Amino acid sequence: MDQRVEQCPQFNAGCMSREILDQISGKWSIMTLTVLSYGPHRFNAIRKRLEGVSQKALTDTLRRLERNGLVRRHVLATSPVGVEYELTALGASVKALYCGLYDWVVENGAEIAEARKDFDRKMG
Repeated sequence: MDQRVEQCPQFNAGCMSREILDQISGKWSIMTLTVLSYGPHRFNAIRKRLEGVSQKALTDTLRRLERNGLVRRHVLATSPVGVEYELTALGASVKALYCGLYDWVVENGAEIAEARKDFDRKMG
């Protein structure tokens, strides 16, 4: 086992790192950050890119990301009033990580699908 994990108390139930990881690493969070890595987007544009996300789930995700300093919300002076979201410097600083994770999933999707089939065959 990696020595850093053995010596690292960050996964204790009350530790802030655990809470932050939970809030920024969820399914919709990673995908939302990836969409915003290509530039600012309005709410509905993000929602269209994330097929299957509900309005409530996306709203909650954006609020969590904004609260944690990864996303900035801009109210646009349009009629009707619009809202646009973009990465902050902090959000952009982890771009390589979440975009890298997305790339890894795409590159290894076939192997993962095969592993799932093998597992299901064994369990089934």
